[in-house]
Amino acid sequence: MFGKKRVAIVGAGLTLFRRRLKETGKELSYEAAKMALDAAGMELRDMKSVVMGTAPDAFDGVHMKGEYLADGAGAYHKPYTRVFVGGGTGVFTPLAGWWHVASGQFDTCLVVAEEKMSSCYPHPQYAFTTIFDPILERPLGMNLIWIFALEMHRYMHKHNIKKEQIALVSVKNKRNALDHPCAQLAANITVEDVLSSEIMAWPVQRLDVSPTSDGAAALVLASEDVAKEVTDNPVWIDGVGWCIDSTLWTNRDLYYPDYVECAARMAYKMAGIKNPPKEIDVAEPYDPFDYKELHHMEGLLLCKKGEAPKLTAEGVTQRDGDLPINPSGGLLGVGNPIAAAGLMKVCEIFWQLRGEAGKRQIPGDPRTGLAQAWGDLMQYGSVIVLRR
Repeated sequence: MFGKKRVAIVGAGLTLFRRRLKETGKELSYEAAKMALDAAGMELRDMKSVVMGTAPDAFDGVHMKGEYLADGAGAYHKPYTRVFVGGGTGVFTPLAGWWHVASGQFDTCLVVAEEKMSSCYPHPQYAFTTIFDPILERPLGMNLIWIFALEMHRYMHKHNIKKEQIALVSVKNKRNALDHPCAQLAANITVEDVLSSEIMAWPVQRLDVSPTSDGAAALVLASEDVAKEVTDNPVWIDGVGWCIDSTLWTNRDLYYPDYVECAARMAYKMAGIKNPPKEIDVAEPYDPFDYKELHHMEGLLLCKKGEAPKLTAEGVTQRDGDLPINPSGGLLGVGNPIAAAGLMKVCEIFWQLRGEAGKRQIPGDPRTGLAQAWGDLMQYGSVIVLRR
């Protein structure tokens, strides 16, 4: 089965998300790790293992970036693992940490995710120019905005969705981020602002897109025995799931992320969740583009296919709605340092379930939350279900 030990999150830390932070990747990793340890009331010597999540080496401009960041993440003289699945890394990192503890191999694990995208000149997009198939795709001169525009257009066409409906996501998330102390692009904008922003590759416009960011996030994971010693309010990792589809995105119908549904079903089965919209109290799906929040809500089975725009328009996904989605402000508002962005979402669910989200706190008594990240060439999903 999925391991013998129950695993809890007992502390979380998050740096500022900004463009061109002066801190190095090592320093950002240290800052987030120190905050998570302090929040847990623990010290680095209490950590028996370390998992690091970080995306392409090209971002930081350092060969073997996992090794470079190891000491900043507290991995000196400790068992250490680096994981990387593109944008899905941030949620896959605590999944890897969960394996370490649930297996019984270690009682504690420090989970750190870092990204310093500003180091990649002239723009981080250039780090992705060689990820496409060299025969079928690269001659087209594409970039990520280009192919995500194809996906967004297909999603809109399949369900007859208008840009105005999608823009509501950016409006909501950037407004939510006004209450986040680490946010990079918090703003009080309107649908009209989104629709009048610069066109990147139709139908993607500038305010549909999350920013280039630097930042780091961290969690402290502990076995049940250790968790009960250090906190009266642990948050349990009750479900994990992951799935990767074919790299040949040209062979798939892009209107629906099957790989996200596969990962979600795996996590729900482990957590014993039968009816996700009714049993999930708060969710942080991955939103590097505003349409992706809607796309991922559907892939996570939080609503029917094509229904997410309607729920958004009706206010269901607002903080005070029946199903709060991205109360943090998400990547659109808080920022998108690739690996750290996904882990920021897990931190947010941790804080929401503990009642520690401050002005972002959703009403009621949330007991179950979900975070999800998405990566590679529209092909990978990672999902984590947390419970208090």
